[in-house]
Amino acid sequence: MPQAEDMFGEEPSAGAARDAGGDAGKHAGAGHRARLRERLLKGGAEALADYEVLEFLLFAGMRQGDTKPVAKALLKRFGSLSAVLNADPAALKQVKGIGDSSAAALKSVAIAARRMARSEVADKPVLSSWQNLIDYLAIDMAHLTVERVRVLYLDTKNRLIDDHHVGDGSIDEASIHPREVIRKAMDVGASALILVHNHPSGNPEPSRADIQVTQQIAEAGRLLGVTVHDHVIVGREGHVSLRAKGLI
Repeated sequence: MPQAEDMFGEEPSAGAARDAGGDAGKHAGAGHRARLRERLLKGGAEALADYEVLEFLLFAGMRQGDTKPVAKALLKRFGSLSAVLNADPAALKQVKGIGDSSAAALKSVAIAARRMARSEVADKPVLSSWQNLIDYLAIDMAHLTVERVRVLYLDTKNRLIDDHHVGDGSIDEASIHPREVIRKAMDVGASALILVHNHPSGNPEPSRADIQVTQQIAEAGRLLGVTVHDHVIVGREGHVSLRAKGLI
């Protein structure tokens, strides 16, 4: 059975055109899209509501028809604009009106946002670009549905050498061995590192296991001259720095 989106992407039959009000309906839809585009170009970042941003993005996959009901359905299903853009394509396509083209259009925006955020971190001293790093991590990890552990390895000028994906699962389940984390630092020539993981629950407060593993890795690093600058935990509700909390 074709996706509902496919109906928007094809020229309607004569009967369908009559049912929809013919050319008048098409012109009304085109007029709405033109007005939305004008507001976007002239009004800046706050010119459109979240559902209108989604409406505009859906134009790429739905060449005709009213995208507003689909945009509002997406927000109702996922809760926020960022959650929509970070949703799995299979989950997006469960919403009536979303097919492959629309799902791809939405995912392309999420990819662009990640790459823009990462470009603000690359080749710059991480500690002096801290907010850029937090923005990158939030975009990349805050809406993950699984717990993911990463280690950011830094050179002597605190520039990013390697963004290493350690594994998925809780700190214990991901089997984060302090010696392996430090050995990797030696292998890539890192003098410092930042531990990062997310909490899918949304609450970024550290668990006892988070604190214990961090302290073990920091101690192993001290023995071999590798500094653990921080352990950042990311969630939908914000982020927590174990360094700022005095836990390292």
